[in-house]
Amino acid sequence: MGLPLRKSKVAAPPPACPLTESLALLRGAWAPNVIWYLSAEPRRFGELRHDIPRISARVLSARLRELESRGLVTRRVLDTSPPTAEYALTALGRELLPAIEALANVGRKLIDQWELGKGAPRTRAKVRKVA
Repeated sequence: MGLPLRKSKVAAPPPACPLTESLALLRGAWAPNVIWYLSAEPRRFGELRHDIPRISARVLSARLRELESRGLVTRRVLDTSPPTAEYALTALGRELLPAIEALANVGRKLIDQWELGKGAPRTRAKVRKVA
């Protein structure tokens, strides 16, 4: 049996890490892609599905709701028949664009190195069974 867990006597929790908070805004599959495709202009749901062909409608819908709840994306219902919605980045969402672009630049450099044979992507070594 282990030792009992003692309660912390610290009065206030430590301040949040700014890096952790920033990265938390981008959590979730496809979130950076959705933000990237909204960077030029507002887009409707179907347009985003066309922009990101490998994303499912279910996941795209979930990402848009999450990004809206975090204050990165706004949703505007258009007065059309049938009703449609248009999504756009907020000022906070636009603040993430330089970070996403920097990550994309590093990714391009890594891909270029791998294609030139200077470095290969790391793979797991095969494990041999011992009889």
